[in-house]
Amino acid sequence: MAEETKKPYMSVDFFEDLTGEIEPPQASGVEDVGVRVRRIRKEKGISLGELSKLTGFDEDLLADIEGNKVKPQLGTVIKLSKALDSAFGRIVSGVGDKIYSITRRGEQKTVSRSTGSKGSQQLYTYKALAPEVKGRHMEALIVQLEENPEGDMSVHDGEEFIHVLAGTALLKIGSEVFELEPGDSVYYLSTTPHLIASKEGKTTILAVLYEG
Repeated sequence: MAEETKKPYMSVDFFEDLTGEIEPPQASGVEDVGVRVRRIRKEKGISLGELSKLTGFDEDLLADIEGNKVKPQLGTVIKLSKALDSAFGRIVSGVGDKIYSITRRGEQKTVSRSTGSKGSQQLYTYKALAPEVKGRHMEALIVQLEENPEGDMSVHDGEEFIHVLAGTALLKIGSEVFELEPGDSVYYLSTTPHLIASKEGKTTILAVLYEG
């Protein structure tokens, strides 16, 4: 008897635009995260020193973020949004003005990329899937992960849901380590120390973050 061909668990064609290479953000008037952080901080009348005390981040790091020398990771953005009493979505992908959002495959926009604390190593690039919704408390993102074997664990308020679309993700959560393949998913409280990166090459995930 001929061996039965194993069918893929999902339609590859349908996810082609999601799992392909995520291009760097284009200069199309979309502000960088650092610009938004600086503007909101100024609006609140908070100094860099005060923001440093509120977040625990070094003043030099905050200055580098605002100067776009360092692209902050999403956990860092969540901490900044809490300290600035501002919606996480406003910093990561801008202010929306709609009560709902339908995003077609060809309309997905690369929002930003994140780097290590020294600004040299790119860790991931992400697309926002619903930036137009005003007052949202969740952020849905397509994220292209890079390898990050020596990365620091992240701890912040909120909850996260991750679904792997392509590649293999390496998840460190608490004292445990898991490899997540396409079709695997994980849900965890962000107050648990965690780190997610690509095991090898690039890995694409769907990430839904709730800031709490």
